[in-house]
Amino acid sequence: MPLSDRDRAFLAFEGEWRRHGGAKEEAIRAEFDLAPARYYQLLGRLLDDPEALAHDPMLVRRLRRRRDEAAEQHRTRLGRTASR
Repeated sequence: MPLSDRDRAFLAFEGEWRRHGGAKEEAIRAEFDLAPARYYQLLGRLLDDPEALAHDPMLVRRLRRRRDEAAEQHRTRLGRTASR
């Protein structure tokens, strides 16, 4: 299924949000009228969509790497906490 306008807007935002300045969470609320947690849920699903990868391969791969690194750091922190 082709990407929706919102999906393309999410990818464009992720590619350019630093240019807008300010806090990203504020920009998410202003741009998409979404809570940041909901935005990140939707973005996470979008990153697994082959259409997103076809649309902007470099961006999607970079965002996937960042997501995977954050998940690994989270697992590591949980592991340290559980062993105490």
